Amino acid sequence: MRTNTLRALLLAGGLVAWSTLVDPRLPKRWQPAVRALLGTGLVALTRAPTGLHPTRVRPGLRWGASAAAAITAGTAATTAVPAVRAVMRQRELPSDPIGWLTLRIPIGTVWAEEMTYRAVLANLGSGAFGPRGGRLLQAVAFGLSHIADARATGAPVLGTVLVTGGAGWVFGWLAERSGGLAAPMLTHLALNEAGALAVLFVRRR
Repeated sequence: MRTNTLRALLLAGGLVAWSTLVDPRLPKRWQPAVRALLGTGLVALTRAPTGLHPTRVRPGLRWGASAAAAITAGTAATTAVPAVRAVMRQRELPSDPIGWLTLRIPIGTVWAEEMTYRAVLANLGSGAFGPRGGRLLQAVAFGLSHIADARATGAPVLGTVLVTGGAGWVFGWLAERSGGLAAPMLTHLALNEAGALAVLFVRRR
């Protein structure tokens, strides 16, 4: 097996193992910092391109802003559907909603996952399997990395893996199309923040 292929597969397997066996056992207050440090450290170690340099970030901001606007509007519209509101009312709220919105989502989720999967793993995967293969590898690993989240919340494991894997594929496509992480970061942030705010709004009403 070629070195590039082995490195890509080992990293994918390691990330899934970390998210399934290690991350859930970390103290909640440490998780955002540890995840962000892991993602940033892997980027520094592998020198994976992020496309976040000021001279290159503008196309990603345009793509990301358009996607974020569509996601926010769509999420707001779905809160008018009784069945969706019923599901939202069943969601368990975190003990610190402000920390959830300002730290756990943007730093512990969006920054960490985009650095880890769309920058590092996608780059290694592309070197081993080509651009499409790299995008598929990071999407599959991204989906499998949410198994622990599904179990913790009581969500269907297979459905969670498929949905998050599909989202990972789209985020990877946005990164390739725009030339950097700005577009998937903004899209990912809008998806999670809009969903969180919608749940908070419905629950508090």
